[in-house]
Amino acid sequence: MNEEGLKFAAEVCRQTWEPLYRYVYHKVQNREEAEDITQETYIRSLAYPKFREIGRAEYLAFFKAVAANLVKDRWRRNKKRGIQVGFDAAANLAFTEDPAEAVGERMLVEQALKTLSAEQRKVVELRIIRGYSVSETARMMGLKAGHVRVLQYRALKNLAVILSKEETSHEE
Repeated sequence: MNEEGLKFAAEVCRQTWEPLYRYVYHKVQNREEAEDITQETYIRSLAYPKFREIGRAEYLAFFKAVAANLVKDRWRRNKKRGIQVGFDAAANLAFTEDPAEAVGERMLVEQALKTLSAEQRKVVELRIIRGYSVSETARMMGLKAGHVRVLQYRALKNLAVILSKEETSHEE
C-alpha cells in the first residue's frame, strides 16, 4: 500500500473505530475478542480490492457486515470444537472459589430459575445452559425464532431483577 493509501486507511479507521468496536462488543460481550474481531475486520476490509469504490457513507455498514460474518465464523468454529480448557486452568478454576459460596450462588440461581414460567425456563436451559442456537431451540420447542428470542430476553431480564434483589438483601 502506498503512502496515500495508508493515510486513507488510517483516516477511515479513525472515523469508524469506535462505532465498529461497540457493534462487535455488543455481539461478543468480551473486550479481547471484540478487539481481535475489530482488527480482523479492518485487515480484511481494507484488503478488499474494491474497497475504495464504496462510498464514504457506506464504510461503517460495510465494516459491520464483515464483522458480523467474522463473529458468525468464530461461533461456528467454537461450536464445532467446543471450548478448550486446559487441565491446569480447570484445576485453578475449581479451587479458586470458596465451595460454600459457590453452592450458595448455585442455590440462588436455581431458586431464581424456579420463578420463571416453564417456557422461559426451557429457553434458558436450551439456549444458555446447553448452548443451542435460536433456530434449534425454536424447532425443539415448536415455536418461532422470534418468540424464542422474546422468551429469552424476558427470562434473562427477570433473572437479573430477582438476583439483584437477592444480592441486595444479602448485603444488608
